[in-house]
Amino acid sequence: MRLSAGCELLYETAESAPLILMLQPRSGAAQQVIAADCQLEPQVAIANYTDSYGNLCQRLLAPEGQLRITSTVTVDTADEIDVQPGAAFVPVQDLPDYALQFLLPSRYCQADLLGDLASQIVGDDEPGYDQVEAIRHWIHNHIEYRYDTSDASTSAIDTEKTRVGVCRDFVHLGMALCRSLTIPARMVVGYLYQLDPMDLHAWFEAFVGDRWYTFDPTQP
Repeated sequence: MRLSAGCELLYETAESAPLILMLQPRSGAAQQVIAADCQLEPQVAIANYTDSYGNLCQRLLAPEGQLRITSTVTVDTADEIDVQPGAAFVPVQDLPDYALQFLLPSRYCQADLLGDLASQIVGDDEPGYDQVEAIRHWIHNHIEYRYDTSDASTSAIDTEKTRVGVCRDFVHLGMALCRSLTIPARMVVGYLYQLDPMDLHAWFEAFVGDRWYTFDPTQP
């Protein structure tokens, strides 16, 4: 299906400030970007680059005062996400180079501290896709979705303890649990079709079989 989306952001700064925008989606297996545009008011110079994760980024120096950013995009996307129960676990030595960084613990995803919980969740499930789906299902059923319960410092460990959070927190926990099982996992941020009210949404992808698959713990 062909979808159009967009957002408008208004920044106000007391002095000029460097910004990095990450508003432009990229084409991939499930979506092709047809058109993308970013307008700034007032106009300032933009430098485009791709970061180490493959994200399309734009650097700029925001002027003192207000800066209005309007981003629009049109994509052709699959009607449904791909699912592949039984997709196999990929041993570390067989993973593609680009997936290795998504095994590491991080500030928000303390994979090295969640191995015991991950093992309890997956039980005797077949290593790979089925384990990730068990993690997604466990988070959906054990973590309550509630606004204003987390902030920019909330990590996977915090969410596991409090058992509340929003999509970002669900994703950090899912990623950490996957990584603790040596399954690469990464965050994706975008628009969820027919979300009401419309807002940016987060989910995660895990590398099993021979590719990335989508998992959204906020969905049934």
